[in-house]
Amino acid sequence: MFAAAQSKPAADLIITNAKVWTVDKAHPTAQAVAVLGERIVAVGTNTEVEAWHGSTTRVIDAGGKLLLPGFNDAHVHFVSGGLQLDAVQLNDATSAEEFVRRIGERARKTPKGEWIQGGDWDETKWNPATLPTKELIDPVTPDTPVFVSRYDGHMALANSVALRLAGVTAQTPDPPGGVIVRDAQGNPTGALKDAATDLVDKVIPNLSHEQRVHAVKRALAYAASLGVTSVQHMNPDYDDIAVYTELLQRGDLTTRIYAAPYIMGVDDQAKIGLRHAFGGPYLRIGALKAYADGSLGSGTAYFFEPFTDQPNNHGLLSDEMQPLSLMRERMMKADAAGLQLCTHAIGDQGISMILDLYSEVAKAHGEADRRFRIEHAQHMAAKDFERFAQLKVIASVQPYHAIDDGRWAEKRIGHDRASRTYAFRTFLDHGVRLAFGTDWDVAPLNPMLTVYAAVTRATLDGKNPNGWFPEQKLTVPETIDAYTLGSAYAEFQEKEKGSITPGKLADMVLLSDDIFSIDPAKIRDVKVVKTFVGGRMTWDSTAAGH
Repeated sequence: MFAAAQSKPAADLIITNAKVWTVDKAHPTAQAVAVLGERIVAVGTNTEVEAWHGSTTRVIDAGGKLLLPGFNDAHVHFVSGGLQLDAVQLNDATSAEEFVRRIGERARKTPKGEWIQGGDWDETKWNPATLPTKELIDPVTPDTPVFVSRYDGHMALANSVALRLAGVTAQTPDPPGGVIVRDAQGNPTGALKDAATDLVDKVIPNLSHEQRVHAVKRALAYAASLGVTSVQHMNPDYDDIAVYTELLQRGDLTTRIYAAPYIMGVDDQAKIGLRHAFGGPYLRIGALKAYADGSLGSGTAYFFEPFTDQPNNHGLLSDEMQPLSLMRERMMKADAAGLQLCTHAIGDQGISMILDLYSEVAKAHGEADRRFRIEHAQHMAAKDFERFAQLKVIASVQPYHAIDDGRWAEKRIGHDRASRTYAFRTFLDHGVRLAFGTDWDVAPLNPMLTVYAAVTRATLDGKNPNGWFPEQKLTVPETIDAYTLGSAYAEFQEKEKGSITPGKLADMVLLSDDIFSIDPAKIRDVKVVKTFVGGRMTWDSTAAGH
């Protein structure tokens, strides 16, 4: 035994006495894992892995706890998530009065000239559920500009100071792909939808480099505490990518990042000749994020039929889709350059139009391993599941949205359309690959809430304990698969990560409870004990005093 141990290098880390769920179909479960450098070198029984034990090996006894591959969040807004950790919190304000109180309190602490932003408000939690207006918040913010976002990111509320700075008046026309909400007299109420938010955004001072670095560091630490080892950052600025590069050089990047900037910048990546998943294990680019439409909550998702509660509205096509030839041209250019397309599409017609475009691109350029993605893919037309599968499009979806929207979606779109909403089981039945994420900071980053949502589909209002459209529920193994290997596949990294397999990066998470055997309702309370990225411990709940 002694000689055998000497014939191979000693592992840097061994995790023993674990309940290992590998997500590797060839070897689904194990007891122990050995790590050398950044990679896994052995997975097996305690005895088998003990052969890697040397005098310098660090051994962690998992005490029978569950060890999974690290979670890979396929869709986040990482910098705004980091900023939101320090911003005014409006999402759990359960009334308009509470919303106003929190903004007023923040205004008293906000230095002169600074804006109040973030918020993530949700008027569906108020009674009555009416959209907020500038008149609500003007009295508590007489001198402070306010531009707080609705939690879906497709609407924001400006106060009078902000509208004045942006020059938005009753005479300002609605921009293509956007709506300025107006009162009976035609005056702006302060609520701006989709492309109309740009009117105010462009007068808000840019983040300083220091503010951006701080936001990223906050986000990295938070991700580690939740067992999120990889994220796919949708629509980052180039300034965000510069911060990632800086932290990477310093060895401070503790979450792996795949960045997908806006498709409007297609020429930048195409010119340099980058292709999908270009970079190293910690930072890659080569994807582009496009928008087909808005969101269900803001009434801007693009549907074939009008909204049930707004008979004159069937949503908004994004400004990028007007004219359609412009989006087609950008997609053709991106695909010709070998860049990956990730397109936000929520309403059934929005999704259908993107499938049409993807189909044209594939026809024009022939067979290739493209891994087209549709982000959200929320409300499917029955005819499109088959096309989704034929085009090998990945459904990059966020289960938490289902238990959130499920509170009110049927009022908006009726029972029939709602039955094809967040249709994860139907996707799997058609052979469509799923990649799971959260859309943080639109929804919480905590993977346990995502797993809970996919497995129970129990809406947040407690009204569907057995599941909203329970036929769409997934099992825990299917959910973990979509959240690890599925997300890795969506970023062309399934050979590098996504399962606990020898040769892969040692990204792992140790949980407080066995989510495969506990009552699914309790999954949302499970905590992360330890997080490892490339064999390095990035979170330890015992050291953090939790």
